[in-house]
Amino acid sequence: MGKCRRLVAHRLMQALAIASLLVATWLTSASQVAAAKSVKLAVFNFELNDTSLSGARLGVNSKEQQRLIKISDLLRAQLAKSGDYVVADLAPAQAEIEDAGIISSCNGCDADIARKLGAQLAITGVVNKVSNLILSINLNVRGAETGELLGVWTADIRGNTDESWSHGVKWLVRNRMLKALATYE
Repeated sequence: MGKCRRLVAHRLMQALAIASLLVATWLTSASQVAAAKSVKLAVFNFELNDTSLSGARLGVNSKEQQRLIKISDLLRAQLAKSGDYVVADLAPAQAEIEDAGIISSCNGCDADIARKLGAQLAITGVVNKVSNLILSINLNVRGAETGELLGVWTADIRGNTDESWSHGVKWLVRNRMLKALATYE
């Protein structure tokens, strides 16, 4: 009986050693793949194109300005959370971004800024507001080296709320961006 237990214990130790080796190999491979796939993105703040009657009459809406910041941060977080992307810090280029004015329509200056920040891709976003009921969220991706427009995605949303804006961004990341961005790596 003692010999049988020693044999079982020996086999168990061998199996554990093999399992440990496999796990260590897998972890090393996974970290190398993750490091190789990390693409740096310059994700600019969303901008608002308000063509609604209320926008024309009342001017800038502070709640919408806060939503633009929230969804910009949400977009960055969603892309970083995927594990395939590193989001560039825009702070060193803040003066240049402000000088550009409307970054989403500055004739490719977003790509120039992204390149200076060491990013491979530049992402800009615009919320188009027709009314408090009809809005759309647009995202554009440019190659930083070439300035070429690589992707454009849109989500129509209903309702001018934090929830609808956030839902639109999450939907775009999950259903459009992550799949398409993988082809640009």
